[in-house]
Amino acid sequence: MAGDGGSGVDWESLAEATSGAIGALVSTTVLYPLDTCKTKFQAELQTHQGTHKYRNLSDVFWEAIRKRQLLSLYQGLNTKNIQSFISSFFYFYGYSYFKRLYLEKSGAKSIGTTANLLVAAAAGACTVIVTQPLDTAASRMQTSAFGKSKGLRETLAEGTWMEAFDGLGISIILTCNPSIQYTAFDQLKQRIIQRQRRKNGGSAEDNSRVALSAFSAFLLGAISKSIATVLTYPLIRCKVMIQAADPDEDEDDESERPSKSRAPKTMLGALHAIWSKEGISGFFKGLHAQILKTVLSSALLLMIKEKISNFTWVSLLALRRYLFVSQKRIKSA
Repeated sequence: MAGDGGSGVDWESLAEATSGAIGALVSTTVLYPLDTCKTKFQAELQTHQGTHKYRNLSDVFWEAIRKRQLLSLYQGLNTKNIQSFISSFFYFYGYSYFKRLYLEKSGAKSIGTTANLLVAAAAGACTVIVTQPLDTAASRMQTSAFGKSKGLRETLAEGTWMEAFDGLGISIILTCNPSIQYTAFDQLKQRIIQRQRRKNGGSAEDNSRVALSAFSAFLLGAISKSIATVLTYPLIRCKVMIQAADPDEDEDDESERPSKSRAPKTMLGALHAIWSKEGISGFFKGLHAQILKTVLSSALLLMIKEKISNFTWVSLLALRRYLFVSQKRIKSA
């Protein structure tokens, strides 16, 4: 077993967590300018005059160019990378650990869809509680006026400690998003692997040795994330609006202030504000941008994770062997 050897460490779960966290770090960095444009676009609420500062996603990008603040598309990148790494590590470790625990306790050979959803939701809830302050800070940095973003400590110090957990309730509800995504990915992955195994004439014991191709992992990641995003998008937009920076604190151009509106800091308040000012279409404002960003991000994450998982596993096995040898030397000294 991966967790054997007397070390008390679940090495298989640790390998899953490490490869997932590395994948998240790379995908977040590559797609961060798109993420910033998407977040600023989602955070804007239509005024009573029915006007928007950003008509589409490209308006955010051209604003950065017009203000000569192109590098500001990366504001909050360090915080987002820390949040993504920790979040993915906790999630993949929890998901792998809870999944293995369920199989051991139930004696089942495979995990069903319902159990998989519950396992993924439990891992997601634990992750959200740990990383919510970083998520809130990153959203505030991204939605600050270009060139006006503060550092992590200054951003969190602007409000109370409780405000660092803005949107926590929605984030916990949104744990169903990765639950749907990774459940769909796992089920599709198992079907492809079983098909490959039958084609190669392998046995069931060879299942763990078969890896998805980069294209297959990318495609399955895109499909699974698209489904999860469409189903949960109204809550995603509400969370961004709740966590967004106050536009009046950062915007120097007085002429631009009337086009912005501060959303209430509760889920029901945000939902009511969207409904009253933008109608039912407002619940899906920026959906195309969200799908583009999250699908590319998740697909890249899962593709990278699949390609480096074997290397990560071998590296951790080498580390475990080194640690055990070192412990024996210490005991014999």
